[in-house]
Amino acid sequence: MISREICQRVLREAVSTGGDYAELFAENTVNHNIRMIAGKVDSIQDGVIAGASVRVYKGLRSVMASTVDTSESGLLRCARQAAEALGQGTAALEIVLRERTFGDIHPVKIVPSSATNREKIDVLKAGYFAAQEYSSDVKQVTGTLLDVDHRILIASTEGFTAQDRQIRTRIAITAVADQGKGAQTGSCAPGRRMGMEMFEFIDPIAVGKTAAQQAVTMAGAGYCPAGVMPVAIENGFGGVIFHEACGHSLEASSVAFGLSQFSGKLGQKIANEKVTAIDDGTIPGAWGSINIDDEGTPAQKNVLIEKGVLKTYMIDKFNGRRMGLASTGSSRRQSYSYTPTSRMTNTYIAAGEDKNEDIISSIEFGLYAKSMGGGSVNPATGEFNFAVNEGYLIRHGKICEPVRGASLVGKGSDVIQNIDMVGTDMDMAQGMCGASSGSIPTNVGQPLIRVKAITVGGR
Repeated sequence: MISREICQRVLREAVSTGGDYAELFAENTVNHNIRMIAGKVDSIQDGVIAGASVRVYKGLRSVMASTVDTSESGLLRCARQAAEALGQGTAALEIVLRERTFGDIHPVKIVPSSATNREKIDVLKAGYFAAQEYSSDVKQVTGTLLDVDHRILIASTEGFTAQDRQIRTRIAITAVADQGKGAQTGSCAPGRRMGMEMFEFIDPIAVGKTAAQQAVTMAGAGYCPAGVMPVAIENGFGGVIFHEACGHSLEASSVAFGLSQFSGKLGQKIANEKVTAIDDGTIPGAWGSINIDDEGTPAQKNVLIEKGVLKTYMIDKFNGRRMGLASTGSSRRQSYSYTPTSRMTNTYIAAGEDKNEDIISSIEFGLYAKSMGGGSVNPATGEFNFAVNEGYLIRHGKICEPVRGASLVGKGSDVIQNIDMVGTDMDMAQGMCGASSGSIPTNVGQPLIRVKAITVGGR
């Protein structure tokens, strides 16, 4: 993308006023999105994001400048702006760059740009019409097929240049159903760090049926009762609870400033001993996986919590300076125009030893949260509120009638203490996580778990 020689000159300019570290980040990203609604293709959109940024550190000060002009003169001008904003000083770094290669643990068989729009539309139609034809109660369906080809280059005064190419594909089907009690929505949106070969094992018809089944089931449901009760949270997207209520509180962006519920607790027991939580950017083909992070650090498998004990945080280079700890390969950003910081990749509660049937049978009266939705959380306190997209009451150890309008309310540090049963069937689901460095692809996951007591919102 940019020659090593130009990278060296740009970095020298960046530290010319006394910076003790600088990096150049460049990207070229191509997005392709097909959308279906009302039984036909509604839009086909292509987008390109191309540009670069230069970031400079001096102690615990950081300055970043960005540009769409990736010519040598444009990059030097960008570096000069960052250097001047940092202040006056004298260059002290000798910069010699060598290329680093880390290999690709996410090989792509069918690059999406090599597939025709017709081929992609056929895949999307299969999922769309499977949802539409599932039941006469389905009143509306929306489908999208997204593919992204994200190429990045990082050059650093630590003496290296590195590149990565991140190709991702995702299909999303949303269905709306109504049985006279008010419309309800169901959705299914699997994605992978893969090309079109993803559909060799993800069936778009099954995706459509799953979305429609959820909408139809909830359209016929009564309202969930409110109260404090045990809750069984299903695998896959159920992991959004840990991601939001605890994961963000384990990122250095909040921990480094003492703004996290888990600041200063390394080595302490913060969760039930049945809880082991991991952030792993090295899972081949996974939605949130990377080869290198956006500072050029190789992806890692980071055990955050082991049998209830806090082992590490997710750390980027800059916040690592404040903490006195090394990067864990956790620095991510939406694009060159965002300042990178510590973020999650594929974050999950590891499989335990409890059988699913034992988890359900252990609950005399409670809630089975089969599918979780969105919500909100305060990373400083861990207080959260999440919607349950598909829920069922549990009576006398059996899953019974569906209920709508359920939500889970609590505090992250309390929830992970109250997880007292962990199943064996860990699975993941895909999402986009928003924070200060923009929206990035992340996986959430867990097995079926039991929270022995949590506040359930309802009627």
